[in-house]
Amino acid sequence: MPRPSGKKRARSSRRSARDPSSSSKASAAAAADAAVAARRRARRLYTSRDVARALKRMAAELTAPLAGKNPVVLAVMDGGVFTAIELSRHFAFPHEFDYVDVTRYGRRVTGGELEWRVRPSASLAGRTVLVVDDILDRGQTLRALMAELRKVGVARAYTAVLVVKRVLGGRPRPRVDAAGLSVEDVYVFGCGMDYRGYWRELRSIYALDAGADD
Repeated sequence: MPRPSGKKRARSSRRSARDPSSSSKASAAAAADAAVAARRRARRLYTSRDVARALKRMAAELTAPLAGKNPVVLAVMDGGVFTAIELSRHFAFPHEFDYVDVTRYGRRVTGGELEWRVRPSASLAGRTVLVVDDILDRGQTLRALMAELRKVGVARAYTAVLVVKRVLGGRPRPRVDAAGLSVEDVYVFGCGMDYRGYWRELRSIYALDAGADD
């Protein structure tokens, strides 16, 4: 029988090494739990019927200037896609669909620096464009996007947002041709707008509880 060496046997590196996937899963689970808690504490501002009526009215307002122009509906990713698609369902005239990807929020609940991921295509030159976004906040995103469209050389750019936030002071915001609903200066989600990546699919609009992100 071999004599004991007196040294402790080394643990398997397989056991001692941390599994990065377990940490990632834990973080994802915590984020999902926080999203559920935020929704429970949220205040509903507008029902799905309110949203549907607003979209129908917006489409009626936009039909006169856009019909016969073969416009491009330009959705602002990610939140503007919901409004762009739902709005387009009411258009009886032919139109094309395109998108840009620019954000100030990412998965945060406060705005930061503007981040471009996809800029307007050069193919928009000479076209009539309808820019569709989810919300007009301070106006930085829409202002930057309209400047990019001028560089591209679009013939005419119209704008539509589902929600306009009521803000006081600050720099004047860009003009919007069709707006659906207005909200106070709070963080909102649903109808394309998210809470840290969650709840874009909700068909009502909710205001985040003031203490939900403390």
